[in-house]
Amino acid sequence: MSHSTADTEPAKPPPEDDHAFFGQPRGLMTLSGLEVWERFSFLGMQAILVLFFADTVAGGGMGMDPGTAASVSAAYGTLVYLVSVAGGWLADRILGSYRAVLYGGILIACGHYSMAVPTDAMTWVGLGLISAGTGLLKPNVASMVGKLYRTDDERRDAGFALYYMGINIGAFAGPLITGWLGEHWSWHWGFSAAAVGMTFGLIQYVAGRRHLVGRKEGAEFELAPEAMRRAVRLIIGGAVAVALLATVLALVGWLTIDRFVDVLTVISIIAPIAYFVVMFKSPRVTAEERGRLRPYVVLFLGSVFFNFILFQAYSTMILLASTNARTEIFGFTFPASWYASALGAFEVALAPVVAATWVRMGRRQPHASNKIAFGVILGGLSFLLMVLPTSGHADDTYKMAAWWIVGSYLLLGLGDVLLETSGLSASSKLAPKAFASQTMALWFLSLAVANGIQAQTVKLYGEVSNPAYFGVNGAIAVAAGVAMIAAAPWLKRTMHPVH
Repeated sequence: MSHSTADTEPAKPPPEDDHAFFGQPRGLMTLSGLEVWERFSFLGMQAILVLFFADTVAGGGMGMDPGTAASVSAAYGTLVYLVSVAGGWLADRILGSYRAVLYGGILIACGHYSMAVPTDAMTWVGLGLISAGTGLLKPNVASMVGKLYRTDDERRDAGFALYYMGINIGAFAGPLITGWLGEHWSWHWGFSAAAVGMTFGLIQYVAGRRHLVGRKEGAEFELAPEAMRRAVRLIIGGAVAVALLATVLALVGWLTIDRFVDVLTVISIIAPIAYFVVMFKSPRVTAEERGRLRPYVVLFLGSVFFNFILFQAYSTMILLASTNARTEIFGFTFPASWYASALGAFEVALAPVVAATWVRMGRRQPHASNKIAFGVILGGLSFLLMVLPTSGHADDTYKMAAWWIVGSYLLLGLGDVLLETSGLSASSKLAPKAFASQTMALWFLSLAVANGIQAQTVKLYGEVSNPAYFGVNGAIAVAAGVAMIAAAPWLKRTMHPVH
């Protein structure tokens, strides 16, 4: 695979006089618009996925019991974040960011269109395509946003704030549309809406490509031609071999859904352990950097504990809302999947408030490790809150007020803002220089681990009482956050110069 001279010429620095989009470069509108539609489709589909799995076959679903439905949904999330690690590498070494995002978006759209076809086979094909596409798109859009600015451009932080607001607008709007269509028409109509949304995102991405920096370039750290050919052959051959092996094992009855989930869980746990072992033993990592890796492991685990709770906003919490919560507020009846929109709405509203609070506090603001710990604790409290309305009922016919679920999502949204605004920033400063470009991959692995563990734990949902399920999981997260606060003196000392 080769590139023309035009494709390999050095990137031109971004122009400083481009203020067309709220004072930001015009390309930010293109990338933010893409993320609005990508999150619209991804989270819109995820908000109804577990309900589709758990619905009866007669009702248009797949007839899974609630625990299995939540487990398969979590396994899908595990796959997405595992593939994201490979997506970053493909962009760096073979495709370049622009092509990686474009091809990823095309795969996502094809996946959603596949899921719009009402057959089980097309559902699994669609989930596979969406996993691969999201793995290509998600880790590379943010790097393209960074390329819009010179290193010393003071607009950078404000630009990323606008970009993340776009993400949460999509997260808010997606479940509203897909949920209404899924409940009033069919689940596959909801999947169709996700497909149309991703198509809109692709159209405006391609239409606005002239405003993107580096779109004509190949990969930033492109492999030599012979190595490139070998890598492409290996990737295609490996993908075909895995697909054939999986097909054969499924046909002979060995590869069941449960075994596939178990395999993904094992891989999600082994991958980060291997990553950390390589980093700790690498001769390219100095003794000082190795000392900063230890607190980085703690931050990584904090992300795992929090995201274990966060991702259940789209599985067990949606299942609970669909069976045991009232779906009306002020006389207006709404689909249970609309609860998922509350999370995006709270994050849009709370992010600027939190940012302004840290600015006002200045040097008095909490240390980065404590911000992450507070986020983990809030995540745990969002589950502990569910113990109150689910306790003291002799059967499962009770209906809690909508405000319980909304209140849980408020705690979860605030926790997410605290953790995400501090976690990635701190981890990028703690990562060894030799592994600096792979920091995003490690962060995605923490999300894969959270989903992998969740895929096993959620099997208990419906098997144990709701107070026990939410109480134990919430208490574990709170305990993890408290442990991080207890370790604050050591973390502050070893995380220097991170504040």
